[in-house]
Amino acid sequence: MLDIAHNRPDLPAEIARRRTFAIISHPDAGKTTLTEKFLLFGGAIQMAGQVRAKGEARRTRSDFMQMEKDRGISVSASAMSFDFKTFRFNLVDTPGHSDFSEDTYRTLTAVDAAVMVIDGAKGVESQTQKLFEVCRMRDLPILTFCNKMDREARDTFEIIDEIQEMLAIHVTPASWPIGQGHDFLGCYDMLNDRLELMDRADRNRVAETIEIKGLNDPLLAEHVPADLLAQLRDEVEMARELLPTLDPAAVLEGHMTPIWFGSAINSFGVKELMEGIAAYAPEPQPQSADSRQISPEETKVSGFVFKVQANMDPKHRDRVAFMRLASGHFKRGMKLTHVRSKKPMTVSAPVLFLASDRELAEEAWAGDIIGIPNHGQLRIGDTLTEGEMLRVTGIPSFAPELLQSVRATDPMKGKHLEKALMQFAEEGAAKVFKPAIGSGFVVGVVGALQFEVLASRIEMEYGIPVRFEPSQFTSARWVSGDRQAVDRFANSNKQHIAHDHDGDIVYLTRLQWDIDRIERDHPDVKLKATKEMMV
Repeated sequence: MLDIAHNRPDLPAEIARRRTFAIISHPDAGKTTLTEKFLLFGGAIQMAGQVRAKGEARRTRSDFMQMEKDRGISVSASAMSFDFKTFRFNLVDTPGHSDFSEDTYRTLTAVDAAVMVIDGAKGVESQTQKLFEVCRMRDLPILTFCNKMDREARDTFEIIDEIQEMLAIHVTPASWPIGQGHDFLGCYDMLNDRLELMDRADRNRVAETIEIKGLNDPLLAEHVPADLLAQLRDEVEMARELLPTLDPAAVLEGHMTPIWFGSAINSFGVKELMEGIAAYAPEPQPQSADSRQISPEETKVSGFVFKVQANMDPKHRDRVAFMRLASGHFKRGMKLTHVRSKKPMTVSAPVLFLASDRELAEEAWAGDIIGIPNHGQLRIGDTLTEGEMLRVTGIPSFAPELLQSVRATDPMKGKHLEKALMQFAEEGAAKVFKPAIGSGFVVGVVGALQFEVLASRIEMEYGIPVRFEPSQFTSARWVSGDRQAVDRFANSNKQHIAHDHDGDIVYLTRLQWDIDRIERDHPDVKLKATKEMMV
């Protein structure tokens, strides 16, 4: 298995077999359906569900919130672990909707590679481009799956050209589609010289594979009509002339992406993609921390929290912190140091996820994602170690783009509302600001749909109907600088000052002019649009 850093020691076999990756795409490209099929091929489920199920039909496994089930969209990243052949896959399904991009951004800090799903008819869409930029910033290796080839799709060369131009990355075909839309028969596997035929009758069946000896093998004519076969031979010949051949090192460095074609809903092309992840995605990689890098082969356990989900089980007010293990071999019941509070913490009931199903994790290795049930001790950005005071860096919190004030429709429930809002703030679902003057809270989010999600979750999970109302403020900035300068600034701008749920000072602005004025009048104070999570 190739490794980016050639001078690193070999990883223990258990760690080397792990592949931790996220699935990214524009909404509706078929990301959640693909996740379902991964679970099916990994033997984790017997029958894949549909995102929009009719009546009592099976729902998807990875969308566990009521709102996700009702709308057929993913609004929260979910993690799943399962085995495929000799590999252990840790898959994180991220929200495609741009209103939840912050959740996705943080998720990408916890994975070693990304699978980009694009729609064969629509090509590269705006949200795909945004998420791709995030992967580019982190130099994540990317594997591409072009979905929905069984519907009317664009020309294969056109799709590849668009990815190369819009995302500035080399594309190499790992498979080549035979026909498209109603005529879509399957793919020619360019890496293994195989013919893969799609079965339209049974959506949960693995495609039939026929071993061939090159494109001139007479066997091909038995399965592919003459006109499609001639077209396939021409296109593959052109592709081999014009497009780069697969270079595993370039894939690991994030400069090249192999592309597979298929149809997730028909289970076609998924197995080949999984084999590609096993072969070309990296093993668990080192994580950046404030004093040094953490290598996965280190014997001492360390990990960081990249997501907190409240109330995954509506019957219990539980909160689960999703932790990515950065190093070591974790065993249930271990005592770990919670670096932020410097207190020891016994992890007695860690869980492994299969979407909303979970089982107790007796052990886990670097690269795995485990859930730690807790009552608010763990927050996004927290690091747990076996004693060393390390802090994993690079998990950002973004300034919200939309601000609204929130109040409970029943004034007697104000105290309960405060508790609910604080939980959502710690989960990272929203920013909650308490203005220095006046009562009530200002809630900040990245996208308008988040207000709907929050209102529905506060009502369903806490029984508090709430109303969001327009706020006089339009954005928020964190204030940093010398302690006395910040205090002077806060005292002279009281009507704009609030505190976030960590107690940090925030400046609420109405116009860009406010920000410019502060930079002019208070040069010793900095206004920041991002802050590192939980210093």
